[in-house]
Amino acid sequence: MNLLGARGLSATWRALGYLLGSLCTAVLTVLALPVLVVPAVSRAWASWHRRRADGLLLAPPSGPVQVGAWRVLGWLGACTSTGLVFGLVVVLCAGNAVATAVTVPLWWALPAGTRAGGFAAGVPLTGWGTALTLGTAQAVALAALTHWLTPVLARLHARVCVTLLSPSAAELLARRVVTLTETRTGAMTAHGAELRRIERDLHDGTQARLVAVAMRLGVARELLHEETELVDRLLAEAHESTEAAMAELRAVIRTIYPPILADRGLSGALAALGAGSAVDTALDIGELGTVPAAVEAVAYFTIAEALTNAAKHSGATRTTVGVARDGDRLSIEVTDDGIGGADETRGTGIAGIRHRVLALDGTLRVHSPGGGPTTIGVSLPCGS
Repeated sequence: MNLLGARGLSATWRALGYLLGSLCTAVLTVLALPVLVVPAVSRAWASWHRRRADGLLLAPPSGPVQVGAWRVLGWLGACTSTGLVFGLVVVLCAGNAVATAVTVPLWWALPAGTRAGGFAAGVPLTGWGTALTLGTAQAVALAALTHWLTPVLARLHARVCVTLLSPSAAELLARRVVTLTETRTGAMTAHGAELRRIERDLHDGTQARLVAVAMRLGVARELLHEETELVDRLLAEAHESTEAAMAELRAVIRTIYPPILADRGLSGALAALGAGSAVDTALDIGELGTVPAAVEAVAYFTIAEALTNAAKHSGATRTTVGVARDGDRLSIEVTDDGIGGADETRGTGIAGIRHRVLALDGTLRVHSPGGGPTTIGVSLPCGS
């Protein structure tokens, strides 16, 4: 049997198992209907069926069903009906095919006048001729019908399930509005906190140093011709304070928009980031084209924070960073070989990444099972 035939049989078996399972769950749904009226129970039941349908259609697994109660009730009626009908059709086709295949070689042991499953055009199996011709033809025809019909019915049932349990356009729009409202609120909160942090850094650090420099220079000016040693010490302290103030200013500016992004672009900045990482870092950066400055900054800070987390919290020895452009989306994936168990509620920096990403209407996913590895994936809109 060639590979194509093996795949076809595998698909038929998968579809047959799906429809037989749907037949059983349809019967169970009818019997348990009073319990399924409870919203929490019906949603859990619907979510399980949605995952089964996604698996048959080879679609990414979806999360819990989030449609209205009336949609769930409509799904219960429609999928119970289709599950019963499609399941019974397949059971009849497959069952008769098996029954015929078993009956044909044993026709001589059956009571006189017995027909092959009531089929074979009503011709009684009275000899090997009719058994091998009409009986075999019936078995082959039923097997072929089962092989063709089962995947079709299974996909149809699965698509009905997915369609009824997927949010409508209006529901998606409403969710989008809620998400954008929440992300905008989060972005405004984060922006306000960032402005307060910058103001505090400038006021408590840089401004205080510059005031001290001005005072030392004023005293030095007054004592310029009287206390040479004191003037020399004051000028030295003023020089040191000026250098410290400049370093603090550079640090503040770096948190707003790293100068290296303007100098070397995102690819060059990430190369420098990887080279300076405390963990061995492998970079895979595709052709990025022109990326808006805001997206560059978020991408840079996301990767910087992820590398810092890998070094400080995960005990990783190696990280891989992948950055690629796919149309109007910039995709980022950072994976480390650490101990896993990353939790943004414990202050691992993931919450900060999430705020930055959501502020640009991006998406963030974190996969960090206990024992590792940890993977942080980000998708950002960056224009066409």
